[in-house]
Amino acid sequence: MDIADIVSEDYVEFPPDTPVSKLVGAFDDPAVRGVVVHGDAFEGIVTRRQLATSHHQPNEKIGSLVWHVPRLAPDEDIRKVAQLMIDSDAQILPVFDGGEQVGVVTVDAILEKVKPFLDAATVAEAYTRDLVTLDPESTFGEALHVFRTQRITHLPVVEDETAIGMLSLYDVTDLTVRPESQSKGGDAGGTDSFGGDISASTGRAHGGFGAREGELARILDLPVRDVMVSPVRTISPDATLETAVEEMFAIDGSSLVVTADGRPFGVVTKTDVLDSLTWEAGGNRSVQVYGTDLLDDVQYEDVVAMVEKFDDRDHGMSVLDAKIHLHEHDEKLRGTPLLLARIRLHTDRGLYIASGEGYGASHALNEARDVLERQIRDRKTYGVSKKPRSEEFWEKRFGWMLEE
Repeated sequence: MDIADIVSEDYVEFPPDTPVSKLVGAFDDPAVRGVVVHGDAFEGIVTRRQLATSHHQPNEKIGSLVWHVPRLAPDEDIRKVAQLMIDSDAQILPVFDGGEQVGVVTVDAILEKVKPFLDAATVAEAYTRDLVTLDPESTFGEALHVFRTQRITHLPVVEDETAIGMLSLYDVTDLTVRPESQSKGGDAGGTDSFGGDISASTGRAHGGFGAREGELARILDLPVRDVMVSPVRTISPDATLETAVEEMFAIDGSSLVVTADGRPFGVVTKTDVLDSLTWEAGGNRSVQVYGTDLLDDVQYEDVVAMVEKFDDRDHGMSVLDAKIHLHEHDEKLRGTPLLLARIRLHTDRGLYIASGEGYGASHALNEARDVLERQIRDRKTYGVSKKPRSEEFWEKRFGWMLEE
């Protein structure tokens, strides 16, 4: 299945010298996932995440924010496009034919196309378990800090173990574009608008905690209870991904809180559903390693064997696919670099994510593996059938991928 019939010529395009303030206006439309930057030639895209995760002056040129993303061909396989969107952290990608841009493909267009095939997978198989939440009395400035440090886009607001609202990174783009002016009053020290520390300095009597910049400062001090979207939309882990996508389209949102017995324990997003399109059918499991050049003291076959051992680790759990990312730090020990290993394990009981650091690939992978083992042993599972998958299931779930 390719993307030929979902390539859209309807997209927002700006030249690189456009001020950021105009970009904010474009993102007032929730349907705009990103804008194309095109001068004499295509330069890249700018997404909501880029705009919202750091401070920008209103007169800053958007050319400085350009994100270089993969270019697609009109006949690109839809599974490959889903993977490229995840890897590039972009929900819009440009499509080129013969060196000329002919349109874009968005995450919504992909999900709309594959929605009829998503009824064979459940939310429990795809959702993100590592739930980060806010207290309703947390300030809006603290929320911005969490968005930035956790690199997430959705924050459920939870009170008494009940989700009462949702705060999205995409709702705050206008607050990250603002002029900086010299502060008057206040004590040096305290926290900035993103929740970071401000160090006191001798002789300075402005710009610290207690200084106020008018309306913006008051908004940053507001409790998230006053700015969250409520009521929050929830979904059961038993629901199909087709139902989840329909719910997100209905509310014009990109996430749902996963609950059991009224208690939130995860979030399912459009990116999670995209990721499900990259799963491999039974018996054909995919183990993808990013950063294979860092596999110094371990072979790829050893990594696959490690993943295989997770099968049946928890009384019938099956691993659908695994993604392993390796990242090298500057620190070394007797010439061996400190590595970060991050493992994403898709199983028929949901998604497990774990990280570990160590000197050399073997050490780092073993640390991440131990974390995964504890998660699988300790975490509860919800609403997942333990019946083995039948041929009929796999044909329904993945048969559409085998067309042509």
